[in-house]
Amino acid sequence: MPSLAEVQARWTRALVEGEDGEAADLIADDGLAPSARLAIHRHHHVASLTAALQTTFPVVHRLVGDGFFRYLAHEFIRTHPPAHPCLVEYGETLASFVAGFPGCQTLPYLADVAHLEWSMNRAAHADDPVPLDLGTLRTLDPRDLDDLTLRFAPSVALLASAWPVDAIWRANQPDADPDSTVDAGTGPVSLEIRRIGDDVMMRRLGDGHFAFRRALLDGESLRAATTRAVTHDADFDLARALRELFDENVLTGYRILSRPRETP
Repeated sequence: MPSLAEVQARWTRALVEGEDGEAADLIADDGLAPSARLAIHRHHHVASLTAALQTTFPVVHRLVGDGFFRYLAHEFIRTHPPAHPCLVEYGETLASFVAGFPGCQTLPYLADVAHLEWSMNRAAHADDPVPLDLGTLRTLDPRDLDDLTLRFAPSVALLASAWPVDAIWRANQPDADPDSTVDAGTGPVSLEIRRIGDDVMMRRLGDGHFAFRRALLDGESLRAATTRAVTHDADFDLARALRELFDENVLTGYRILSRPRETP
């Protein structure tokens, strides 16, 4: 008898790669051929994952149409099977897949729209944060501030796109004006996506503030983030940028790079 791991591997190959032989040997022929049983399971597998992707990426679905979306989803599912049991976690790599998918090249902004929709999905299901108390930073030695790194709430994401993907997303909502158009030449845009209460929001950031938050989100120090911000905006105001971070309750912890542990 094959081990449980081998049974699972055979089943996965049958569902994802269509290799029925090894899995069919494990199925009793009880009025319906094993290959027919596997075909039913394979259909439900693809159909359920396609439905999950359509739920997460409704604007991508609308932009390419139902038929092409199903084809796109089928190819994605075949090469990128789920790694986690929760369907809301499926689709993280769809944007990268779209960027390289031949049939999507006529819509050069589609991958960034997918990236935006995934960020919104991630924000909607992120854990609720415990905001960092500004008072805890007031006790720091001023000499440590240059090496200060800040941890963001898990719903926060940043997206830079050559295309006005926020306008494209809004123009493809169910309540949008059907006669409205989007000028693709109005990009680039720098967006912040996060959840406030139960609502996911997005907004545009100026170049300096986007560069500052991008650097901090990537784990860079306050000094490095400020340097990056100033290269994008000579008038960047560090005090204002820090005040806005605390006013918006998007920070949850900090660490001094010279110290081994992060402070919650």
